[in-house]
Amino acid sequence: MTTQKPQEDMNDIKSLTLPELQALLTGLGEKPFRAKQLYDWMHVKLAAGYEEMTNLPAKLRETCGEKFRYILLKPIQVQVSRIDGTRKYLFALEDGNVVESVWMKYQHGNSVCISSQVGCRMGCRFCASTLDGLERNLTASEMLEQVYTITRDTGERVSNVVVMGTGEPLDNYENLIRFLQLLTDENGLHISQRNVTVSTCGIVPNMKRLAEEKLQITLALSLHAVTDEKRRRLMPIAEKYSIQELMDACEYYFRRTGRRITFEYSLVGGVNDSDGDALGLAKLAGPLGCHINLIPVNPIKEREYVRSGKERVREFKNKLERNKINVTIRRELGRDIDGACGQLRRKHLAADQPQKGKAADALGHTGGQQEC
Repeated sequence: MTTQKPQEDMNDIKSLTLPELQALLTGLGEKPFRAKQLYDWMHVKLAAGYEEMTNLPAKLRETCGEKFRYILLKPIQVQVSRIDGTRKYLFALEDGNVVESVWMKYQHGNSVCISSQVGCRMGCRFCASTLDGLERNLTASEMLEQVYTITRDTGERVSNVVVMGTGEPLDNYENLIRFLQLLTDENGLHISQRNVTVSTCGIVPNMKRLAEEKLQITLALSLHAVTDEKRRRLMPIAEKYSIQELMDACEYYFRRTGRRITFEYSLVGGVNDSDGDALGLAKLAGPLGCHINLIPVNPIKEREYVRSGKERVREFKNKLERNKINVTIRRELGRDIDGACGQLRRKHLAADQPQKGKAADALGHTGGQQEC
């Protein structure tokens, strides 16, 4: 796995690989083993600051505090499901932006779903994350800290990480790759690559680029429709890449990595849940040996889409299975909290909007969003 670190970000110490950290500290006149100690404090012991790093000389801790940013996230809201214990976190970033993460407890271990961007510019019609556009990318350290802060808060090890929260991971490619390298590094938390899933709405060039990294992660494609016409109605990215281009990219990824693709398919009542849709999905998934994850869509008040009924979901699943497709219906966790991507953040932003408006007026700032 290759990574490149922009020079201007070298003061974000938690985003550095161990070799980069060694080079940084030896440049300050420190012994190389000090880098390993510091790396261990950041990525194994999950220290909340330099002051906790008691086996480092006080002078080195002081120097680090002066020269290097130490990224931490501040939980400003935590919702805990009374049904299944799922925890939804809203984190404040250094610049005042907020992101969401979810902690889920399964029999096979604890899973964390993290965000990769502040907002999203992909524009998927059924997703709350994209309603306010893209604010900015998250750094590798900000993605890591979602996992680390939740680990500190729960006191339990995370065994699975899903990059499927707010944002399009492959739209933040370099930071994503660096995050994956640090997350799975044997000198850090050492989470198995096979226990990491990255979701994409289908940025074809970066799907192929990711294949060349030859990681053992699971790539999940948010497909959601089996014809270009329907997919364009649901997902603006379909205006740029056809389903045939997506299937070619999936085949390329499988051929280069040996890893089976997962198709994420959100069932929208009366839009993409017919028997014909199921048969079309089987035809796409069959040649690639894909696993299909059916997701009853989470309705959001800003859109008119509704979820398919339970019976329709079961019939859709049965149709796929009769065509020898491996399929599951995503288990719904945290139904009594703001479980869908973007809901908690949007609620927070709406509540905070009057204060933000006053501040913007005072600064003469009109704001704006990046275009897709």
